[in-house]
Amino acid sequence: MPTVGFIYPDHAAEDDYPFAEALFGGRYSLPVEHIYGTDLHAVPELLDLGSERRLAEGAARHARHEPDAVVWACTSGSFVYRWDGARDQVDKLAAAAGRPASSTSFAFTNAAAHLGLTRVAVAASYPADVAELFVAFLAAAGIEIVAMSSEGIDTAAEVGRLAPEAVVALAVGNDHPAAEAVLIPDTAMRTLGVVNTIEERLGKPVLTANQVTIWEGLRLVGETPESDELGTLFR
Repeated sequence: MPTVGFIYPDHAAEDDYPFAEALFGGRYSLPVEHIYGTDLHAVPELLDLGSERRLAEGAARHARHEPDAVVWACTSGSFVYRWDGARDQVDKLAAAAGRPASSTSFAFTNAAAHLGLTRVAVAASYPADVAELFVAFLAAAGIEIVAMSSEGIDTAAEVGRLAPEAVVALAVGNDHPAAEAVLIPDTAMRTLGVVNTIEERLGKPVLTANQVTIWEGLRLVGETPESDELGTLFR
């Protein structure tokens, strides 16, 4: 069975991964292993969270699963390194795991390219300075950001407690007429259960952190499953 290991920081919305595994009918194994640090959305803390040492620890935890690929399931803990640093980060993770590797930040840019998206709106839960680093990361991939919102939520734990209707409101309330899609970049936010609802409300694709992370991991192992439950990306 194809197996993708996800390294997830602390605890918030990791139940999106077994949710997806169930939607795929058990055809793929999507184990989650945790690394621990502060869950503060602040640059110094995020740089520590995504450090080579911590990700090597996550890779070691996944050894028992014998994954075919590993993904650092954290957007802010990857884009905070900027483009070149994030590339170095996943290269070092791949070396530590002995497997192909990626991160949620690259999952967003790869998913956008897959769907041919060049103009997007960003609906971020982060404080503004962190959200702006995500915008800069997307711009480095040639993606135009026509609107960016920041909810200013300081910790991943707080994001993980958002009710489904709050997640929908965040996305719908921060769309822009010129945007071809809306991007929601926090893996601490539960989105898989509402992505179709958001797309129906907006009439356009929505890319969410856990959604693209799962897609990216399966892409790394050469699998592109279809699902009617996980948005345009999986259809």
